[in-house]
Amino acid sequence: MTLSVRISGRIGRKVEEVFDAVVNPSKLSSYFTTVGGASAPLVAGTTVIWWKNMPVEVNEVEDNKRIVLHWEGGTGEDGIRYRTKVEMTFDALDDGGTLVVIEESGWREDEAGRCGTYLNCEGWTQMLCCMKAFVEYGINLREGFFRSEMRGEPAEAPVR
Repeated sequence: MTLSVRISGRIGRKVEEVFDAVVNPSKLSSYFTTVGGASAPLVAGTTVIWWKNMPVEVNEVEDNKRIVLHWEGGTGEDGIRYRTKVEMTFDALDDGGTLVVIEESGWREDEAGRCGTYLNCEGWTQMLCCMKAFVEYGINLREGFFRSEMRGEPAEAPVR
């Protein structure tokens, strides 16, 4: 058995607009990334930074359809981080909206891996909710959300 998570949700905008909200660093930084925002657009074959010291390797980008990433999404029982695979798909719906599916896989099959799947499932669900609020209504739900921000410190990457 391989540990993985899968979440999905509908965003009430055309697929091109929803896809752009992920690949465009200024838009992604408006609802998801913190500590300076996303460093660059998501382009296949590049590595971008989403949080301080959090490299994201962009493996595949199929315009308005699919993004495949690898990042240090897992932490072993030894405390050492390891890479997981993230795949996002964007399906245009007949009603003009977009179904977004986010899948992450590759956790080790141990207690730390199980914990990582739960934490990242929470994180991706939050990301999708924040994306919906931003794309549909221009609202940034993440602003002030993290405890470090309440103390006036820059936000760090979500705990994984």
